[in-house]
Amino acid sequence: MSLPAVGSRAPDFETQNQYGEPVRLSDYTGRRDVVLVFYPYAFSQVCTSELAALRDRPSLLAAAEFLAISCDPMFTLRAYADAQNLNFSLLTDFWPHGEIASAYGVFDPTRGCALRGTFVIDRTGQIRWSVLNPIPAARNPDDYAEALASLTSERG
Repeated sequence: MSLPAVGSRAPDFETQNQYGEPVRLSDYTGRRDVVLVFYPYAFSQVCTSELAALRDRPSLLAAAEFLAISCDPMFTLRAYADAQNLNFSLLTDFWPHGEIASAYGVFDPTRGCALRGTFVIDRTGQIRWSVLNPIPAARNPDDYAEALASLTSERG
C-alpha cells in the first residue's frame, strides 16, 4: 500500500456526508482547495481531539474545504457530528468498505479502518502535500495551515 505521490492527480471519489448528501471530490476542481482528513473511528479519543481541534479553528476551516473521511456508516457520522458540534463534512467510506481510503493508500484491512492520513489538494485536483501518522499519533493542524498558506502564496 502506498500513498499517491505529491504532484499527482488526487483519486476522485463520490460518497455521502453525514446528512446523506452526495459529495464528489471533483466538484471542487477549479473552485476550492480541499483537505482530506482520513481518521480511524468516530467517537474514539484521538480522532475526536483531532476533529475538535479543526472545529475550534474557524479561520483554518475557511481556508479550504475540509472533508473528514472514516469507514463508519453515515448514521454514525451524523450522531458523531451532532455530539461533537462538527460543522464540516464527515464522509462515509463504509461501502464499498474502505474503497476511498484504499485509493489513497491509507486503508488498514486488518482493522477495517482508515489510517491517519491527510492530503491537501489544490484547485486543479493535484495533491500538494500529504502526511501519514500512526493510528495513536494525533496530527497537528498547524501543518495543514502551513500547507494551505503555501498554496495561497503561490497564487499570489
